[in-house]
Amino acid sequence: MRMRILVLGGTWFLGRAVVEGALRRGWEVTTFNRGRSAADSPGVRPVRGDRATAADLRRLAEEGPWDAVLDTSAAGLAPEAVRAGAAALEPVAGRYLLVSSAEVYRGGGAGPLTESSALHGDGGDGAGPRAAAAERAVGGLFGAARTVVLRPWAVLGPGEYAGRLEWWLRRARRGGPMLAPGDPGRCVQPVDVRDAAAFALRLAADGGAAGAYNVVAPIGRETMGGLVQDCVTVTGRRAVPRWADGAVLRAHGVRPGTELPLWPGGDGGRPVSPAAAHRAGLVCRPLAETVMDTWAWLESGGRPVPHPRHARQGIAPEKEAAILAALAAER
Repeated sequence: MRMRILVLGGTWFLGRAVVEGALRRGWEVTTFNRGRSAADSPGVRPVRGDRATAADLRRLAEEGPWDAVLDTSAAGLAPEAVRAGAAALEPVAGRYLLVSSAEVYRGGGAGPLTESSALHGDGGDGAGPRAAAAERAVGGLFGAARTVVLRPWAVLGPGEYAGRLEWWLRRARRGGPMLAPGDPGRCVQPVDVRDAAAFALRLAADGGAAGAYNVVAPIGRETMGGLVQDCVTVTGRRAVPRWADGAVLRAHGVRPGTELPLWPGGDGGRPVSPAAAHRAGLVCRPLAETVMDTWAWLESGGRPVPHPRHARQGIAPEKEAAILAALAAER
């Protein structure tokens, strides 16, 4: 079946992987973006515009209809902006696939988080509440049978604009004692951008697919220790990880998620169940492969699209040195 799809975004990272995968399948692909971040892939039908501009959204809707909308650029948008775009497209789209986030869950309790776990409510601040509100906005307009939500924990791989994996790779390449966060056995659940894109396209082609899916690696397969060691190995084994538990890092004011990327902070946390996504066809390659391919991309001159999040990644060398010195003094 030759699909006709609209990709909101579509020029970088996950959006580009979705577009290129759809083109390989022979689908007709329209993209909607401002044309500022990167060039469109050859073969798409680009429509220029801003999601925050009502006239641009009306003009976009006139280019339809589409079998599916794949929204890869909702992260960081206010829920109202996501709602406005969905409202404009609802009459001309068969279904809406929204890339959300596993941050929608409130957390707490015991056992893995599932798609039926409690979500943040409206009105909260931060990425989680905004993502949850965006999900409700799309679902309220398209209805449960025409809405698909993808909830990744973290999307990594060649082209990653946030720079989380890139920071670890470049820090490992620099060598020497390297601060590593928390418990090395702690589960992490990133998904490769290529696997997330393939799964999104699989769901887009399945007219019966609906609901939310946790797009994450299997529970317990990948660990923070494995991630750090993979970065050390692929960059030439120049760095020696020095592990500090969460209490030590908090005492030194280390910000989870940014100063030591992909470290959630704390010593607990609940894993996220990918069971529904895996039943629906999600296949996650080993994290070691993602690390290796990302380093190869960087070494070949690859550079991510500029993004404000990139500059926030990583601990200052002098702060890292001070913590490492404190750890050494305790031994």
